[in-house]
Amino acid sequence: MRFLIRLRNENLEFKVPYNHLYYLQGLVYRRIQRVNPELSLSLHRPKVPKLFTFSLFMTKERHRMSGNNKYFIGRKEAFFYFSTAVPEIAEAFIGGLLQEPEVKLWGERFYVETVKALPEPISFSGKIYSTLSPIAVTTVKMQFGKPRHYDLGPDEPEFYENLKENLKQKYLLIYGKKPPEDFEIEVLSAKPKRFEVKPGIFQRAWHLIFRAYGDDELIRAGYLAGFGEKNSLGFGMVKVDE
Repeated sequence: MRFLIRLRNENLEFKVPYNHLYYLQGLVYRRIQRVNPELSLSLHRPKVPKLFTFSLFMTKERHRMSGNNKYFIGRKEAFFYFSTAVPEIAEAFIGGLLQEPEVKLWGERFYVETVKALPEPISFSGKIYSTLSPIAVTTVKMQFGKPRHYDLGPDEPEFYENLKENLKQKYLLIYGKKPPEDFEIEVLSAKPKRFEVKPGIFQRAWHLIFRAYGDDELIRAGYLAGFGEKNSLGFGMVKVDE
């Protein structure tokens, strides 16, 4: 299930921090908790895919603030996308937004104007995808005798191996059956992004354009729940380009 959420600000212009994903994550969890507290608690379990993701916060017009690397200026329309493989999550989040349409983010006040359910593609294999939020893939490497998290990039074979294994784990949770092995992607364009996901904690991720091949249901799991890791933080949402 996928939704386009359109917002308006109380002012014509408004600030948007470049590192805004954790603000949106907070909004998602607050609205889910408002409608379904038990579901909200279950989504806080560590190291389990949450099976939802969301896009970056977007604006109709965007202008960089002179001399400021923390914020940009948005004008007119603001919007973001939300996607999940779990109807219960969609019902709680969208229901929470509609019950309380006033949204406070990073000191700005927005109002939910419309929530639109988007149709799902008929098929998934062979299509070109582009990221609405960058894809994060990590591993653990030993440095100075201690295990350290390492952010992988599409120039490393382990990026594709871990991406596939993560996707298979989501498939198992969504469909409740053994995941297929038939999956690969061809990266057509890659651009790195570095986000502060919590104060002092950074994540390197990748804006990609790629073609995906393989089992339709397996690719659909990534389309609905996000590709890669940290999807509940707003990483790994894609759209179909072709």
